[in-house]
Amino acid sequence: MGKDVIIALDVDSREKALAFLDSFTGEKPFVKIGMELFFAEGPAIVREIKARGHKIFLDLKLHDIPNTVRRSISILAGLNVDMLNLHAAGTKAMMEAAMEGLTRPDGTRPLLIAVTQLTSTSQERMKSDLLIEKPLDQVVMHYAQNAAASGLDGVVCSPLESGKVHEACGKGFLTVTPGVRFADGDIGDQVRVTTPARAKELGSDYIVVGRPILKADDPVAAYRRCVEEFVG
Repeated sequence: MGKDVIIALDVDSREKALAFLDSFTGEKPFVKIGMELFFAEGPAIVREIKARGHKIFLDLKLHDIPNTVRRSISILAGLNVDMLNLHAAGTKAMMEAAMEGLTRPDGTRPLLIAVTQLTSTSQERMKSDLLIEKPLDQVVMHYAQNAAASGLDGVVCSPLESGKVHEACGKGFLTVTPGVRFADGDIGDQVRVTTPARAKELGSDYIVVGRPILKADDPVAAYRRCVEEFVG
């Protein structure tokens, strides 16, 4: 599976989302629809962007009891998205239930990946807020191995953890990595960040890029810069 850049479509309306996508005339970038846009516009925006020819990562981070996740993810699979996610912290039972609910009647299914620890989480916050005393890297690897054992396709993790995830779970286990900024850009509220070129070196399979593209003076040029640095 080839590497790809996913644009985080972090806007709050259909109008803003479509205006942004209209700026792309030569490409159909892979986009991430997160909670902000999904909660504002509902499933209709997913269907509309999919009908335009874009691949979609629906980033809703499911985390609930197994049966609720099983039923909910089966509905989301019906939107014909390409990738979905959930929190690995929901346990193996929840992830296994999600896999059961994900497969469509024709046997196909989107990719399913798990969030290990958010890129805004530091070692200090994990200890003080979550009472998790283990080292951050160890927690991420444990969650990734649980996801792999549950049949998932990969994890969301920091680019800094991609190589270790591949070592622990295999080269075919996908790493989808936010927390990517250009070397000359602002890191915002992210803690564990790196550049597209460095993410490539570290072994990321997909990078998810939001503000460096969305807020750029020329978003199309910024997207192409990401592709050039990450995919080559």
